[in-house]
Amino acid sequence: MEYTKLGNTGLEVSRICFGTLTIGPLQANLDIQSGAEIIVRAIERGINFFDTAQLYKTYKYLKTAMKASGKHDLIISTKTYAYSAKQAIAAVEEARRELDRDIIDIFMLHEQESIHTMRGHKEALDVLYKYKAKGVIKAVGASMHHIAAVEGADKFAMDVIHPILNLEGLGIVDGNRRNMERAIAAAAGSGIGVFSMKPLGGGNLFGKAAECLKYAFSQKYVHSVAIGMQTAAEVDANCNFYENDEFCNEEKKLLTSQPRKIHIESWCSGCSECVRRCPHKALTIKNNRAFAHHAKCVLCGYCAPVCGQWAIKIV
Repeated sequence: MEYTKLGNTGLEVSRICFGTLTIGPLQANLDIQSGAEIIVRAIERGINFFDTAQLYKTYKYLKTAMKASGKHDLIISTKTYAYSAKQAIAAVEEARRELDRDIIDIFMLHEQESIHTMRGHKEALDVLYKYKAKGVIKAVGASMHHIAAVEGADKFAMDVIHPILNLEGLGIVDGNRRNMERAIAAAAGSGIGVFSMKPLGGGNLFGKAAECLKYAFSQKYVHSVAIGMQTAAEVDANCNFYENDEFCNEEKKLLTSQPRKIHIESWCSGCSECVRRCPHKALTIKNNRAFAHHAKCVLCGYCAPVCGQWAIKIV
């Protein structure tokens, strides 16, 4: 595994970042021990950078893995939808408590759309910067599926951005891949650390995984690539690919045999909460029930927590 400086943050991160969304209750819903074992395997393969979020409910997996591996110096990035000072304080303290850490490496606003949404979260953002001034947070940033949010990050003096980027441009809400590449290059040129997400389009691009990962790792303005993994075999496959620039036949079979999809249960009431929550317009209501447009869905799982009937899953 190779490591690189994450912009001007002073943090040295592995070129692969482990995205923990996929092991948690929004997706695979692994038990804590099983999920932690996968994280331990990633640590053994040299991955030191892990992405989580208040929404993901995966802090316990990371805490268990750190204890099991004896590696407590992992670089952990988390994020929150908080917009008020009270919510932001609660989010930071929850992360510190659940991860059993005094210091959080990176704390971000979750899923920002533009400079306007950042202004709407300014009260929370100010709290994060105050924590940074105290040394409780090392870097502040935002995750985003919008190019406009990448462009707005510098205006709020953010240290890190976590944008969606993949070969097909899947999930980029307000433009295309080329537009996103230009915005990322400008941000990195300003010293902002960049770690991209969803190089396989949330699983939609498994069929061309090698091509997609070659693209992701070739982006010189992207310091690390966050990849969601659900098994130790997937960890090995992705690390081997980074080292060898190819998958062996067994790894190819593994990746193509585990397609994921959004599943909506028959008891869906058609309340439309998921439709309002989806940033990609991948859900609609027909005959009083939610339906997914699979070509638009990036399998982020963000729709699931707002479903009062627990009728949505990523399987």
